[in-house]
Amino acid sequence: QVQLVESGGGSVQTGGSLRLSCAASGYTSNTCGMAWYRQAAGKQREWVSSIGATGVTAYADSMKGRFTVSQDSAKTTLLLQMNSLNPEDTAVYYCATEVWVSWRCEAQYWGQGTQVTVSS
Repeated sequence: QVQLVESGGGSVQTGGSLRLSCAASGYTSNTCGMAWYRQAAGKQREWVSSIGATGVTAYADSMKGRFTVSQDSAKTTLLLQMNSLNPEDTAVYYCATEVWVSWRCEAQYWGQGTQVTVSS
């Protein structure tokens, strides 16, 4: 069973930076990657970024150029460097382990989330 614990959230002003971490433990045999999602108050959870098992990264359009996802060599810690933050980035950020489900790579294991608040 995979367990994920996020940390690094907090409050910053517009233009500031934060670095989120996600510590992963446990094992699943069909992992295809890891991802960050976020959910703002009153909104649906949205995908932020992913890093595949081969290290290929992907970002939602609004995060490109501002956010950087990375993973340590042991693949036990997922990171998200967030720069040039603005109030629209305020949300609870979740990390997730993605697994193969019927040939699709889907988020299946979730952390508890960490709050990011950006003030103007």
